[in-house]
Amino acid sequence: MFRVGYLDHVPHQAFLDTAAQEPLLEVVRIGLDQPEAAVIVALDRCHAYYVMASRDELPRPFHVHAELLARLPKLLMVASYGAGYDTIDPDACTDAGVLLCNQAGGNAEGVAEHAVGMMLALLKRMPEATAAMRTGRARDRVALMGQELRGRTVGLVGIGHVGTRVAEICRLGFSCRVIACDPYLDAAVVAARGAEKVEMDRLLAESDVVSLHLPLTGESRDLMNAGTFARMRRGAIFVTTSRGSIHNEPALHEALASGHLGGAGLDVWEQEPPPPDHPLLLLDNVVLTQHTAGVTHESRANITRIAALGFAEAAHGRLPPRVINPAVVPRFAARWSAAFGRLVAI
Repeated sequence: MFRVGYLDHVPHQAFLDTAAQEPLLEVVRIGLDQPEAAVIVALDRCHAYYVMASRDELPRPFHVHAELLARLPKLLMVASYGAGYDTIDPDACTDAGVLLCNQAGGNAEGVAEHAVGMMLALLKRMPEATAAMRTGRARDRVALMGQELRGRTVGLVGIGHVGTRVAEICRLGFSCRVIACDPYLDAAVVAARGAEKVEMDRLLAESDVVSLHLPLTGESRDLMNAGTFARMRRGAIFVTTSRGSIHNEPALHEALASGHLGGAGLDVWEQEPPPPDHPLLLLDNVVLTQHTAGVTHESRANITRIAALGFAEAAHGRLPPRVINPAVVPRFAARWSAAFGRLVAI
């Protein structure tokens, strides 16, 4: 049996239902209501670890880093709850011979709809209108005149699964011009995904809306800072459904408070949820959500089914899809074969 351990809860019942249909999988719940040492002992009995993706949801000792992996010498595979893997160190996994997979694309529809919804709310100035009505300041409708998304230039920073769907919605639904900056893709691939490839400076200068759709890495951390916000066109809208720490929160607050940017839609934060006195929460031209873009019934069911099917592939000695650290595959295969006494089909 290929034993998969998870801590406390899974994102959706679909994970357990899908895994139950696979005779080679054994899924083990490990409660967090016990000492750390007991959790480690239980994880060490598992071949795979299904890992919470939220930094602030998963207790720090159970983030997948070199120290934890050193305590789990039998572990062969880890997979995150979603597309992001902020709680997992890919290099540490590779060094330990542990395969890392995510569920990229599984929640693309939910996140894309959320991003476009934020664009519409900000252009139509819905948060400002809501604040005015709640405080008795709703007198002059013209003072809250908004704009339409139709025909505007939408700039996507990253055009993977979510960015591709955002491009499709904006292009086909609103006749937008869609441009994208993605250093890992050539112009032909970006065009096939529905956008024109441009460099970052041009995207910032030409976009009415800038929307982030990239993972948090060493390269992307603090990508949107005082300098990049200053290079955005005056009155532009900033939207992010990717990861906190890619945008600098104090710099964004300054760009909004000064009037340089017209609004911001924020689903991700440095600390999640942010404290109630966070300066960005006090601005009327900001749409605020608590990393819920991909938290829909449909998306949760989809990403958990994908995860269970990935573990099933590993249980059968086959390489799962969505491998983040492909350099580890030969060592993973050797370790899997040593554990189960037969070869991996890779």
